[in-house]
Amino acid sequence: MPSSGRALLAVAAVAATTFGTVLGAQSVAGLYSDMLTQETVLRAALENASQPATRPEDASALVARVRTTVASYEGIARRFPTSGYSDNALWQAAVLSADAFWQYGDARDRAAALRLFARLRSEFPTSSLIARISGHTSRLDAATAGAHASALAMLTAVRSEVLQDAVRITLELGREAAFTEDREPGASRVALDLHGTQATEALRGATISFPGDVVRQASIGPPMGDRTRLVFDVEGTARHSIYPLYDPYRLVIDFERPTPVVLPAKPARSAKTSPVAPTRPRPTAAPVKVAAAPPSTATANKAGGFSLSRQLGLGVARVVIDPGHGGRDPGAQVQGLDEADVVLDVALELERLLAMEPNVEVVLTRRTNTYVPLEERTAIANRAEADLFLSIHLNASENPSARGFETYFLNFASNPEAEALAARENAGSARTMSSLPDIVKAIALNNKIDESRDFAAMVQRALQDRLRKADPRARNLGVKQAPFMVLIGATMPSVLVEVSFLTNQSEATLLRSPSHRKRVAEALLAGVMTYQQSLKRSSTLRSAR
Repeated sequence: MPSSGRALLAVAAVAATTFGTVLGAQSVAGLYSDMLTQETVLRAALENASQPATRPEDASALVARVRTTVASYEGIARRFPTSGYSDNALWQAAVLSADAFWQYGDARDRAAALRLFARLRSEFPTSSLIARISGHTSRLDAATAGAHASALAMLTAVRSEVLQDAVRITLELGREAAFTEDREPGASRVALDLHGTQATEALRGATISFPGDVVRQASIGPPMGDRTRLVFDVEGTARHSIYPLYDPYRLVIDFERPTPVVLPAKPARSAKTSPVAPTRPRPTAAPVKVAAAPPSTATANKAGGFSLSRQLGLGVARVVIDPGHGGRDPGAQVQGLDEADVVLDVALELERLLAMEPNVEVVLTRRTNTYVPLEERTAIANRAEADLFLSIHLNASENPSARGFETYFLNFASNPEAEALAARENAGSARTMSSLPDIVKAIALNNKIDESRDFAAMVQRALQDRLRKADPRARNLGVKQAPFMVLIGATMPSVLVEVSFLTNQSEATLLRSPSHRKRVAEALLAGVMTYQQSLKRSSTLRSAR
């Protein structure tokens, strides 16, 4: 870390502490002081990571922490645009991004630093920090991304996971890499070329066996210039899909199994083992009206039949709640309300309500105002072995009279309105046009459509039952389908709900009320529990009434 950065950090920390005491812990000064404390800890970790003995895998986690801290600083400037601390927050964020670039060489951090310096110059032209910007920007402008990005991506691991209807192979890479695949129709081999990539010494030339399933083995070829080839020997699978996940970057290949298998029951895990901080029951709160349900078999789905999940009597034990947006992505903003803040409040209330249901565990993709990539949200659900995935959002429209609620499941958009909404919600995706064929495959191979459609219908009905009590004019916009990135790759029934229009004045007024946000959470609880009951009932499960 440059000595100038450390000196500025120390001066800013003293100033923030002094003013923070005067203005109070909840003031902008207090927030800024807290961020400086967090940055001090982070910079100590960055300095330690520069030592040769540090494990290589620490880099991706540290870069992610840097970007989260940068987003939090930027959030202070956004929330308090007239505060004297906002220019300091932008300065800290810009210098931190620049230092991350010099340490790890990721062009995204260079771009973030230049953007933040430009924002500081534009929004705070009289700040005393302006004079110091050129020293950083001239050095960053002179740096070429190519000089730092010339190193090859490293393939560090090849992992397999047996799913009910597929075998999932995950390739762990040090950074994003282009790839091409080759498979003749009906062929028993799939070749995957990773460009600009080399395997670790332990993996070069290795053959990894996966006995007894549709993927027999994976062979990793010797280096071919800057390209590494993997060949998968497959048997009895006609289709496969490939899609990337980020932070850390990895490629996921799902080889579809023609006949689903019955997997051993997942052991109940304690809250301590959940990958994201789970729920902690609060027994003092009264549950939503509930009643014991007698044992019964699953009901038929909306198509009139019984999916494999229903045939096997599978239930719901772990739910992942995804509050949309967050951090540097506030979502829709109007009248002093941020979509990210409102849906987080709803999600935390829904978590509290679900915590009072027996045999239900909850995982949140975020529980603070932090940025989580779209692709990582689904990955969190997959790693948690979730049974349901619910992404919560607020709608927006150029038409101020637009109002109502709607619920989406993953499929190709069926109308222009769904297309436009998907385009807005997917704007934060890190994927590029080269990913299009694989995204199309992932959607086309989505075998959770029927269950996701049923889950969406039950959530939509619960919203209608409860929201219209508070707003008789609330419109039921129905269950729809669209290619939302946050739903792609999920291995469980998944839906995205738009609970209200933030751009509608009366709905925005309701959303300001904690009681209405709780009402929304209760509606979502009813939808989850109704879906759970439709799959498999037992005397220990309760249903919201």
